[in-house]
Amino acid sequence: MNTAGELYQQLMQAIKDGNQAAVISTYNESGIQKILVSSDSGQWAAYAAGTDALNSPIEIHVEKDKTLLIERYASKSRLIIFGGGHIALPLTVFGSALGFFVTVFDDRPGFANAQRFPSAQEVVCDQFEKATELLRIRPSDYTVIVTRGHRHDQLCLRSILKDEPPFYIGMIGSKRRVAIVRSQLLEEGFPKERLDQIHAPVGLNIGAVTPEEIAISILAEIIRCKRLRSSDSPDGNSQTVLSPDMEAVEWLAKNGNQDAAMVTVVSTDGSTPREAGAKMLVLPWGEIIGSIGGGCAESDVIGDARDIIKSGGYRLKHVDMADTAEDDGMVCGGVMEVLIESVRSKSAQA
Repeated sequence: MNTAGELYQQLMQAIKDGNQAAVISTYNESGIQKILVSSDSGQWAAYAAGTDALNSPIEIHVEKDKTLLIERYASKSRLIIFGGGHIALPLTVFGSALGFFVTVFDDRPGFANAQRFPSAQEVVCDQFEKATELLRIRPSDYTVIVTRGHRHDQLCLRSILKDEPPFYIGMIGSKRRVAIVRSQLLEEGFPKERLDQIHAPVGLNIGAVTPEEIAISILAEIIRCKRLRSSDSPDGNSQTVLSPDMEAVEWLAKNGNQDAAMVTVVSTDGSTPREAGAKMLVLPWGEIIGSIGGGCAESDVIGDARDIIKSGGYRLKHVDMADTAEDDGMVCGGVMEVLIESVRSKSAQA
């Protein structure tokens, strides 16, 4: 029987390996049972076919004799920047701040190094035509081409487009430069429909001039494609892959077995400080990791969580933000349903 710490260690490893994963929790009179299902396992297809929960961060089903909670986790979206020049610098900083796993790829050692890009999670120095082989570009990736010339742009595009393309491809350059690259790739036999997926010139037209402004315009376009169903997204689809909060989960994975209480926002209605999937871990001595929004409402939940630490089990709690929003000086007035559960050092995690 795995403890909660062991289960979350396995979860973090699955995410690190680039897999999607779901934690399925069952709460009833006999206790709390948890299983981890990863996309690299034979069980994944059965769970994916049986529920829509794997397409959203969290889903809860409350029945008379049990409660079922399904939480989907995925690795951070990867932003791959081809070219280590002046635009790549703010693009890396802003992209990392937005939660992307940022990779910078350039063929020049003086430009592709960790000292130049401290905000990047990965910096690769090699020939552009080897990008697909070295980076293993996935359909969920976001790629931005900001190299020093259209010859290098072509090398990047050839590498990206020879296999299944990423979700987003953006290429900087004037309309003339873009047209030259497109024409040459068409002559080489690349399908028109694949070339039509390229956002070029890259970025929203906000009149950007400086490298920082251009980086913002690029990320604004990426966010629009990621969050909205937009005509600017080549296939008309969005890619909003959300995960429950990771801070509390990471703490448990690193600190092993610890009596505590996990608080999870399982649903919201109206204006709330946090969305479904927000998590807060409450420790016996009152320390908290993560947050469900602060204020009196959170303080009340912490009190219940400390009781759960002592007694065990779980509890669903209705939190009306309108009751405390004015006192806390907040504008929130919605409601949240939170699940408070015991995390025992010797729990019955399956």
